[in-house]
Amino acid sequence: MAIDRFILRKLDQCREESIRRNLLNLFLIRIEKAWYEEETHRAALLP
Repeated sequence: MAIDRFILRKLDQCREESIRRNLLNLFLIRIEKAWYEEETHRAALLP
């Protein structure tokens, strides 16, 4: 996803600790959301 690549690129370039922390939190939220959607989809496929 383009947004994920953007966040990772900014994390790599950023030196300000508070901004890095916020970017990392944002990335973790996106990971959790993707995990939840995958689990929901998987549960919907089970009989």
